Amino acid sequence: MKRLVLAMVTLLAATVLAPAARAESAPVAWGPCHDFILIISGAKCGLLTVPLDHGDPTGPTVQLALARVLHKVPDSQYQGLLITAPGGPGGSGLDLAATGARLPNHAGDAYDWIGFDPRGVGSSVPKLTCQADYMDFNRPSYLPLNATQTQAWLDRAQTYADACAAANPALIQHMRTEDTARDMDSIRAALGGATTSLYGFSYGTYLAQVYSSLFPQRVRRMVLDSSVDPRGVFYQDNLDQDLAFDRNLRLWFGWLAEHDAVYHLGATDKAVEKVFNDQLLKTAQAPAGGVIGPDELMDVVQQSAYYQLSWLTLGNALSKFVNQGDWQTMKSLFASIDGVGDDNGYAVYLAVQCTDVQWPTSWQQWQSDAWQTFKQAPYFAWGNAWLNAPCVFWHAKAGKPVPVDGRRVGGVLMIDETLDAATPFTGSLEVRRRYPGASLIAEPGGTSHAVTPRGDACVDNRIAAYLGTGALPPRKHGDGPDLACQPLPRPVP
Repeated sequence: MKRLVLAMVTLLAATVLAPAARAESAPVAWGPCHDFILIISGAKCGLLTVPLDHGDPTGPTVQLALARVLHKVPDSQYQGLLITAPGGPGGSGLDLAATGARLPNHAGDAYDWIGFDPRGVGSSVPKLTCQADYMDFNRPSYLPLNATQTQAWLDRAQTYADACAAANPALIQHMRTEDTARDMDSIRAALGGATTSLYGFSYGTYLAQVYSSLFPQRVRRMVLDSSVDPRGVFYQDNLDQDLAFDRNLRLWFGWLAEHDAVYHLGATDKAVEKVFNDQLLKTAQAPAGGVIGPDELMDVVQQSAYYQLSWLTLGNALSKFVNQGDWQTMKSLFASIDGVGDDNGYAVYLAVQCTDVQWPTSWQQWQSDAWQTFKQAPYFAWGNAWLNAPCVFWHAKAGKPVPVDGRRVGGVLMIDETLDAATPFTGSLEVRRRYPGASLIAEPGGTSHAVTPRGDACVDNRIAAYLGTGALPPRKHGDGPDLACQPLPRPVP
């Protein structure tokens, strides 16, 4: 029976592409985009008005910023809408409308690619900001060595939560993943699609999970790159991240050691680790240039645990910092990574995560869990705890997560690198279990997060084939991946 239902869903999804899906829609007044990537992609941009509270469709509204790249094939070959779902929460998704052009064999040309800024994000209206300089330079040390340091961070976290409540008390009550998933369905309806395909990245995979659980009959095809584990949203998922980020940082240390002739940071991973730890101690006593302390160093080098593409840039920056006293480069990297002077991404991140589910209200539990995690992940346990600490004081009521259930969804293509830190690989295995029609491509030993398509032919060709024809790698029995693709090789300086 289950196979029959999945086959019927797939068949229906393939046949309900009404001409209305291609028509110009009155709800969005399309005009020029201002981002370079969107301009060269031929995108048009606009705003869509949706209810602030989908349970009160005639009440207050918000506006979603949209970008659209129209299909480039004859209408007879048109495959419908494809809504991209950005990471974060808090990430802008407008540029994702340009993703189709990166797929091989012109597989993206058959879709209308839709990028959007979720409610509260970027060009959407209103844009949520709370305390613009909160994560800028000169913060207390992440590592709380005494009660005074702990209280300093708790005071900051409460001040930030208070600022968000004051900034937009109505909006923060309606920032759950379910709200954005229903926004996505409003986008589908406004653009005339009876169904939509989805392409989710990182947190966007959770948006896609929730959307497809709420509206399984409206999902045609779905690509999930680096899946969030729905079991741990979001307190446990963050603890799991700490361990994975620590592991990947040490892998980067090993890579730096392999190229000691270039970086001069040590010939073994332990030697590099000692050099780095010495810098943490040194900057704790006197921040480099008056601005680069251990917090800033950790925030910058954490990118190495996200993306191997960053290893060259970060290796050069750390080498210059250690060997030449160049703190200016590190300052520039920190400013670009953390969005100095603009807390929009952080504000939305908290607004979503703090209300999707109730976080522990006892600081004693947070503290115990952080110190327990610190034993295995000393680099990231406390930084991540303080990142999320405003959830202890958040002023919006938390809800209950939508149960993720993919049994009524047709074929789904999943991709994940097995040493992904931001969304550990166990999350992809769990999502695969919940979607009987899913096939999972694993990239063994890869440490990069949510970067498809990026030139790995084994992966990209299968994304293209799936979006083109619905073809998936055959699903294997058991609880593992269905296909292995070698990740792209590590960079060479």
